[in-house]
Amino acid sequence: MNESEIKSEIERTVAGTSYPRWTIGVTDDPDRRGTEHESPRFWHQWKADTEAIARNVEKYFLDKGMKGASSSGEHPNYVYIY
Repeated sequence: MNESEIKSEIERTVAGTSYPRWTIGVTDDPDRRGTEHESPRFWHQWKADTEAIARNVEKYFLDKGMKGASSSGEHPNYVYIY
């Protein structure tokens, strides 16, 4: 997905809640990362076209107040929130 598509999907997902209630991160293995985060109930993920897009989306939502999770993987191209 491109940057605007992922941002749009995340905005739709978090609508009606506040950004600080959510955590955002990037990874190259969302299944493993979800397990590492103890399989959160409200897990969402998107595959970005590139690692740069994933990192841009992450920064955008960190700047809006989401909590950050440490990145994982050598070339993280998935964005996740929970």
